[in-house]
Amino acid sequence: MKPILPLLLIAATTSAQQPTAAALAKRVDDHYNHLQSLQAHYAERYQGMGLDRTETGTLTLRKPGRMRWAYDAPAGKLFLLDGHDAISYTPGDAQATRFPEKELDDLRSPLRFLLGHTELAKELDHLSLAPASQNPSGELYTLSGTPKGMSQRLQSLSLTVNAAGQIQSMRVQEVDGSQTTFTFSNMRENIPTTGSDFNFTPPSGVSIVDGTAPL
Repeated sequence: MKPILPLLLIAATTSAQQPTAAALAKRVDDHYNHLQSLQAHYAERYQGMGLDRTETGTLTLRKPGRMRWAYDAPAGKLFLLDGHDAISYTPGDAQATRFPEKELDDLRSPLRFLLGHTELAKELDHLSLAPASQNPSGELYTLSGTPKGMSQRLQSLSLTVNAAGQIQSMRVQEVDGSQTTFTFSNMRENIPTTGSDFNFTPPSGVSIVDGTAPL
């Protein structure tokens, strides 16, 4: 018969080391809500519909509500929020598409909760926590849930975070079985930014048209 006390001590230590979903979500809130700006390199991988595609670039966020995804592969592709409208542009197109931010349901939109006054526990339904996969050190965790108002399109949103609440990656699982994973690196917090960083200046010959939000 195995001694009971050592087993109880091991269980207590494991419990103490792993935070609850609510506690870790609060750390994420606290970490990002006090920031004024954030920049990170990202790799965006889409898997589904017979495709497996990876694009990379630089993400810049600025409070309140400004976001810029500047792709370097494919070079020149751009998606941004200026605080009121969203702009989507792909090099080679004759037009860039503009639409009201309130209509935004793009897969990148869950990151809008950063640099604000978010409460992840209220943003995500059925919030759960598990140790991150492929994480031998046990220092990363995955918070998962369904973004409110997006259950008809998204099955789940998963954030891989460290114990301090810093986001390492985000995975979006759609109801059709496809998934998009954003992996972040070289994160820089509270960097200098200006409003012009989030404005779109169309290339020569490119016009801006109003349209529907991109998928």
